[in-house]
Amino acid sequence: MLPFIMVVVIDTNVFVSACLGNGDSTRVIEAVLLEKIHPLIGTALVNEYEAVLSRPSLFKTSRLNDDERNKLLDLFFSKCNLQKVYFNWRPNLRDEADNHLIELAIAGNAQAIVTQNVKDFRGTELFFDGLRILTPNQILKEV
Repeated sequence: MLPFIMVVVIDTNVFVSACLGNGDSTRVIEAVLLEKIHPLIGTALVNEYEAVLSRPSLFKTSRLNDDERNKLLDLFFSKCNLQKVYFNWRPNLRDEADNHLIELAIAGNAQAIVTQNVKDFRGTELFFDGLRILTPNQILKEV
């Protein structure tokens, strides 16, 4: 029997935290690279990752330099499944910038969204059975 590999959407804040050396976030990205977690990626999320990584002020205390972060991002993307989103579930979240994460998760039948900002996903207008919002620590307990 093949092992169960959880399909997830990983918020950019988890990747940034991994670059800064946060242990749980680092272990989540490591689990992706070891193919213990299977992330989905979509156009909006690719654009968000690239935009966030182009902000030098976020990475003043990063353990990785710019070139290393970009190489890690390329490696991370190589482990992701590109998922097209055909339907927008809006308005749903108070922060419009997070709606694309739910849309990607629903389009790709993900089991969870992994984020440091769980509170941003509370108070949704729509609920989707089977989609959980997990912190890096919570998902690590499951893989």
